[in-house]
Amino acid sequence: MTQRIAVLGAGSWGTALANLLALKGVDVVLWSFEAAVAEAINQTRENTRYLSGIALAPALRATTDIAEATASAQVVVTVNPSQHTRRVLSAAAPHIARDALIISASKGIETTTLQTMDGVIRDVLPNLRTAYLSGPSFALEVAQQQPTAVTAASHSESAALETQHLFQAPYFRVYTSNDVTGVELGGALKNVIAVAAGMAAGLGLGHNARAALITRGLAEIARLGIALGADPITFMGLAGMGDLILTCTGDLSRNRTVGMALGQGKRLPEILAGMSMVAEGVETARAAHALANKVGIEMPIVEQVYQVLFEDLPAAVAVENLMLREPKPEQWR
Repeated sequence: MTQRIAVLGAGSWGTALANLLALKGVDVVLWSFEAAVAEAINQTRENTRYLSGIALAPALRATTDIAEATASAQVVVTVNPSQHTRRVLSAAAPHIARDALIISASKGIETTTLQTMDGVIRDVLPNLRTAYLSGPSFALEVAQQQPTAVTAASHSESAALETQHLFQAPYFRVYTSNDVTGVELGGALKNVIAVAAGMAAGLGLGHNARAALITRGLAEIARLGIALGADPITFMGLAGMGDLILTCTGDLSRNRTVGMALGQGKRLPEILAGMSMVAEGVETARAAHALANKVGIEMPIVEQVYQVLFEDLPAAVAVENLMLREPKPEQWR
């Protein structure tokens, strides 16, 4: 029997992953919240709103009916903005098979609960097998079949291997990991550091500043991750350093774009109003700030990004605050 996959979320990343699977010959139904997006995919074979210029596989089907998308699906891939994942999965839950594999490709921390998607999915769909796909992967480049490597993390080795097999393609290499906490936190928190890197670029700062932000940002991510039970080695891998470098330096990064606009003096409401896609780093900054305070972890870059985003601190002052902090050792044994 042909495996049937439901992909929930027809943004750029959800569409790219659904198309990857459809090109492999998998029976894929893509659920879209927006009727116009589903109609464009079905009629023109293109997601003109979120992935313009990419010809989609003829077999890929889109729908706005979440019951139709998930009925009889052996695998459900959720690719919604992290703050909407609970709502979307709650609507889908009555239609999802009890033996289905749930794969999350969302990167974020829910602001109301401070849970990663692992916690959200376990709340909404308890006792189902889960896996989490993360790593350095711009949707457009995956859709263009440019070489990409990511990590599939799971509490279950069989679920990780099933996810690896499902997505593995000549241009899309999938590694496995059992460190769900590390992979999820790396994927979420790098977006906040990317906002900081964008701010530095917007202020006209150079490569030295960007390198410092990436390096010290990675230290902050690892500190929080280790406090929450992650394996520190994870942050040296694809879902940690790899995704951080890509998001802090790539022109396709929405979070870096937000940061650049902030560095140029624009206000957050104005920036977000001009974007068609979600920059996860904005709400993740709020959640990361609260989570760091909750567990008592020092995250100065996250703190300054939070103040710029939500307390109207000028980006130039945030950089000055970071540079004027009390001198500390990077490592001393």
